[in-house]
Amino acid sequence: MESRSASVFGIDRSLAGKAWRWRGGNMDLSEGFSAGPAGLEDDIVTQLLLSRGVPRDDLERHRNPSLRAFLPDPSAFRDMDAAAERLAQSVMTGETVTVYGDYDVDGATSAALLILLLRALGHDARYYIPDRLLEGYGPSGEALVRIAGEGSSLIVTVDCGAMAHEALEMAHQAGVDVIVVDHHKCSPVLPRAAALVNPNRLDEDELAAGHGHLAAVGVAFLLAVATVRTLRRRGYFETRREPDLFALLDLVALGTVADVAALHGLNRALVAQGLKVMAKRENIGTSALIDASRLGRAPTCSDLGFALGPRINAGGRVGESTLGVRLLTTTDADEARDIAAQLSRLNDERRAIEQAVQEMAEMQIDRQHNRSVIVVAGEGWHPGVIGIVAGRLKEKTGKPTLVIALGADDTGNGKGSGRSIAGVDLGAAIIAAREAGLLVAGGGHAMAAGLTIAPDGLDALSDWLDERLEADVARASASQSMQLDLALSPGGLTPGLVETLESAGPYGMGWPGPRVAVGPVRIVKADVVGADHLRLIVSGPDGGRFKAMAFRSAETEMGQALLHAAQGRRLWLAGRAKIDDWGSRPQAELHLDDAAFCD
Repeated sequence: MESRSASVFGIDRSLAGKAWRWRGGNMDLSEGFSAGPAGLEDDIVTQLLLSRGVPRDDLERHRNPSLRAFLPDPSAFRDMDAAAERLAQSVMTGETVTVYGDYDVDGATSAALLILLLRALGHDARYYIPDRLLEGYGPSGEALVRIAGEGSSLIVTVDCGAMAHEALEMAHQAGVDVIVVDHHKCSPVLPRAAALVNPNRLDEDELAAGHGHLAAVGVAFLLAVATVRTLRRRGYFETRREPDLFALLDLVALGTVADVAALHGLNRALVAQGLKVMAKRENIGTSALIDASRLGRAPTCSDLGFALGPRINAGGRVGESTLGVRLLTTTDADEARDIAAQLSRLNDERRAIEQAVQEMAEMQIDRQHNRSVIVVAGEGWHPGVIGIVAGRLKEKTGKPTLVIALGADDTGNGKGSGRSIAGVDLGAAIIAAREAGLLVAGGGHAMAAGLTIAPDGLDALSDWLDERLEADVARASASQSMQLDLALSPGGLTPGLVETLESAGPYGMGWPGPRVAVGPVRIVKADVVGADHLRLIVSGPDGGRFKAMAFRSAETEMGQALLHAAQGRRLWLAGRAKIDDWGSRPQAELHLDDAAFCD
């Protein structure tokens, strides 16, 4: 077996400038492959699981991830029992409860989950979603006091609140209890709350801290489990049915994937089971969202991240922040269709705004080629799209990136959003920058962060981040390579293979989709389709012929080489094997990540 450090097929520099390496063991099946024998399929799935860190003695648990196998005792998390007792008390006494959410998908699904839970328990809850532009991220003290004044004696913040010291102190002074359900990084001193449930509390023990990859909606689901258990112990269900918590898993899956939470362990089980729930289309809101996304089949993990999630997000980014929660909690099918259609229109608007901001941001990148962290800023940039643009620029540059909308609030401060690369904890750096006095506010987690900055603080922040993260970025960049799971001859790229590969999913952050090398091939046809997508028709010496798509790549160095310099030359192609079901019968195709010449 070839060592993990050796290059695959001797490729040390591909068209994307990367060395090809095996993710796990050598899975070179390019001399011949058939998807038929069950034993071979099992070997592929086993290798995929092992190469994603599954111990050999734990393979069976991970083949079909179930909640029974992965769900921890919620009481393992600090303040969980206190939160469940307080929420159960509100149900039994009929208190007025308000769920205070964030305006993104994780916040909307977390809020919707608790609202639907309380509704199933016979208790209606109010909700409050702040306006991204007018109020910014997280609970404000003024809003909490106002909610208390309107009659709520309990407020549950979801996907926010872990760092809201001043706001929660104001709520306490107003006499209202606040339960915080969050997953963002915490400071050593926690804000005052009736309970603060967050696996990323610094005082959590090893078991709970091991679930720090949960999205807020995952933490909210654990609170739902704990609350139902508490009510059961109190005899609440002697005269009523217990709620079906599994019916809430479609929301958990949507929020987890859209928040780019790592899909290993419990998260993978939550998403795998949530996709099954979503396929039943019993939630009126998610069903309308599927229809608005024009999906003619059960949603996949990729659909949650690229079709359903962006529509929910569009409400908070460029529309009305409450649309997502309204959609996911409505019992009126007509209302659901109307909201889903509105979110689709807003998503189209968001795309146009995003493209304009990205074009302006890219003009600033060339001046920062020596920087370890890219920081771009502009007047008039819409704060609702800066996170998306940061992600795009991060992919383009391979560096952590912050995009800042200057003058985004009444004080003239800038609002920023950042995305990081694997191995560089941007959230911790932003928290440290805030503590160093470089920011008005800021926080986040390893891969994403948000901030508020004074208009004259950009240069100081850029220099500080560059110095702090230079070594981390250098190490992360040096270790980057094109990780491959298996290699195939062109004839081996079949629908049966795709089905085998997908059986080891769902895939996402922290549980990467299998990357396949296919070759050697020659290009039969190459053209540009859509805005900037490269389409290839290739064939191999074994008679295999297939389509490969390289999205948003026509103008890249790799895209230009494939269009103009590859005619007649033999290549290896690397990417994700997918099913193209547009024709009369499904065909396997390759979504291209990289390519390399054989000679």
